[in-house]
Amino acid sequence: MAKLFYGTTTEPITIDDRMLAHVKVVVATKLRRGESFTLSWVHGANEPVGRSTIWLQPSIPLRFVFDSEQPESLDQNLLKRMANDANSSRGLSLDIDVEEPAVRTPARTAPAKAARSLARAA
Repeated sequence: MAKLFYGTTTEPITIDDRMLAHVKVVVATKLRRGESFTLSWVHGANEPVGRSTIWLQPSIPLRFVFDSEQPESLDQNLLKRMANDANSSRGLSLDIDVEEPAVRTPARTAPAKAARSLARAA
């Protein structure tokens, strides 16, 4: 599980790696523009029942920590949905299911073209 550290608190918000990868892109985009918004989530199994909301703004430090060394693949449709949520009065909610990416089929390759010759036909 990935961790989001908010402000000066030492207690991280624990989030699935793939979800946090999407959150990072949306949050970085909003904060780069100087836009503040809320981020909400349902408490995890090891926390008291309930949900939390934090206010995100450019002056509050954030740190994203991932378990994986490799970056997660991102779902463009999910990023758009999350960005729209972050722009709404509701704010960004982590109650969205992040599906694993579909198995990708290899890209088709075009058939090999006949080699061209620069020599003129006689």
